[in-house]
Amino acid sequence: MQRSYISEVTAGKQNKIAGFVENIRNKRTMAFLVIRDITGKLQVTVEKEKYPEVAAIVDQLTLQSVVTVTGEVVENEYVKMGGKELLAEKMEIQSVAEALPIGPESAPDLRMDYRWIDLRAEKNQLLFQVQTAFVAAMREFLVNKNFIEIHSPKICGAASESGADVFGLDYFDRKAFLVQSPQFYKQMAMTSGFDRIFEVGPVFRAEKSHTNKHTTEFTGFDLEFSYIDNMYDVMKMEEELLTYALAKVKEQYGEKIKETFGLEVIVPTTPFPVIKLADLYKELEARYGFTVPEEEKGDLTTEAERLCKQFAMEVYGHEFLFITDYAAEKRAFYHMRNAEGVPQGYDLIWRGCEITTGAQREHRYEVLKAQAEEKGLKKDVEFYLEFFRYGAPAHGGFGLGVDRLTMLLLGLTIKEAMFIFRGPDRVTP
Repeated sequence: MQRSYISEVTAGKQNKIAGFVENIRNKRTMAFLVIRDITGKLQVTVEKEKYPEVAAIVDQLTLQSVVTVTGEVVENEYVKMGGKELLAEKMEIQSVAEALPIGPESAPDLRMDYRWIDLRAEKNQLLFQVQTAFVAAMREFLVNKNFIEIHSPKICGAASESGADVFGLDYFDRKAFLVQSPQFYKQMAMTSGFDRIFEVGPVFRAEKSHTNKHTTEFTGFDLEFSYIDNMYDVMKMEEELLTYALAKVKEQYGEKIKETFGLEVIVPTTPFPVIKLADLYKELEARYGFTVPEEEKGDLTTEAERLCKQFAMEVYGHEFLFITDYAAEKRAFYHMRNAEGVPQGYDLIWRGCEITTGAQREHRYEVLKAQAEEKGLKKDVEFYLEFFRYGAPAHGGFGLGVDRLTMLLLGLTIKEAMFIFRGPDRVTP
């Protein structure tokens, strides 16, 4: 008999289930188990006199042991879990669990030490079901718009962008680096005539940041597309992508998210509000008395980023906010600049946290080369500049952190939102 998921068992029929033992009530003549798999829980009832061999197995079980159980599923109005129970006729132990070293109230870092056990919690399993739906919806949206999925290399012969914040490694007889972004290869795809591409893959940042939103390795969702007119084409693509994906997540998991995490999945309206950085700082000062040092006005500070949540809701009734017109010295050399020297890029803030830096890219070889040299980059980006010597369409794109999106959607810290967290002080499990 094939195994059935617990959510699929049928009353009045023989069923075979498998999962973790979440609860045991071992009485004199009867035993009651709660078995849990990824889809739900089911009560298993053992009549000891009728099935003594099953009763003997129950006596060996501990909480979180893994078993396979076969028997008839019957309806029982007194059973809280779906009004069904399985009357065990056969049971096999897959493994017996030792006493667990953590519980729901354990300290976060201890739970990270035993992440594989921590992930058994229903809340955590729902988290990754939601994340799967979010990523699948974004992928579906782009495929329907003729995007091609690529998988770029994660080992590079030169530092990805600036030479800073990258992990170096010995690569046989030379030095190599883990890429901090697929940016250069996304743009190579544009010069290859791929027109529209996206990628979901690991990203590495050698930043010694100890915050609730930074990590040294995360999953990036990146895209790039050609034949754009300006950065607003990129912004439009992103707002449509996120609106589509959030609508799908709300449809599939909105009620469960509200019940488990206490948060509404809000599907945003389009277009998203847009404000220039200088205008934002004026608004934050007038409304909240927030001032920023003169030397920091070209970029968005962490405190200003947090205030964007309140500002966007008060002024626009919106959770998202595009911010444009950053100082050129604060933006990457490959961002296109207008006649006034203003980078044609943006940040997107969601719930007071930056989730994207996007831009129209500079595709003209001589201009791109000059901007790289202006930033003190020459040797490191020679291979990248070669992409643009033989024709390149106007293009732009952006990247999203899958883990940060999950964190913001469900109101978590970055450690909780990742399958396995990596930070300056953690490389295990």
